[in-house]
Amino acid sequence: MALDKAAVVHIAALARIRLDEAELEPLAAELSHILGWVEQLAEVDTSDVAPMSSVAAMGLPMRQDDVTDGGCRGAILGNAPQAEKGFFAVPKVVE
Repeated sequence: MALDKAAVVHIAALARIRLDEAELEPLAAELSHILGWVEQLAEVDTSDVAPMSSVAAMGLPMRQDDVTDGGCRGAILGNAPQAEKGFFAVPKVVE
């Protein structure tokens, strides 16, 4: 895919990059060359390649799933304006 000066000016405006007139032609050639490489990648058959999120095979670290109450109920309830039977006491809002 070959880019012309108008396309490079449009891309530069979208990227908010100020370019001089002398920079347009070499940049158009360079971007066209890069797009040629991308087109080559599209020709590669990747139908047998599994999707991956990283190039390194990694697993998620696992930990023992232990259910606890945190062991600090007294410290938490100490911050409450009112506590009753080990729970926060709040005024009734539903009749």
